[in-house]
Amino acid sequence: MNNKNVFLALVVLLVFGCYNMPTPTSQIVGSYSSGLSYRDYSCTELVKELKLVASRESRLVIAQEQRIEKSQAQVFWVGYGEGDGIEASELAAARGEKEAILRAISKKDCDTNWGPMIQ
Repeated sequence: MNNKNVFLALVVLLVFGCYNMPTPTSQIVGSYSSGLSYRDYSCTELVKELKLVASRESRLVIAQEQRIEKSQAQVFWVGYGEGDGIEASELAAARGEKEAILRAISKKDCDTNWGPMIQ
């Protein structure tokens, strides 16, 4: 194999090696959630629900990061990644729910002294 063919093979591998990689967690935005189910919640109930959703979001971020790591190893050996799975769509849903809860908290003028949990 001459140098030109080796270079071409490396370029093809580099281009297709990034093919079908999972979405980084920082690029997964919340899907729309109307928040109607939260309209009758008290501030205390909203805070409890926010904690549950934030905990779920954290677990899903970890799962997506693990999927990314696994795909990076797969790209090295096979040439393509796993792509997004259920983790990415569930993370988008959890982030959407979190946004809906935060909107409900804002509408009810609840005390917002909860720290970094709601960031």
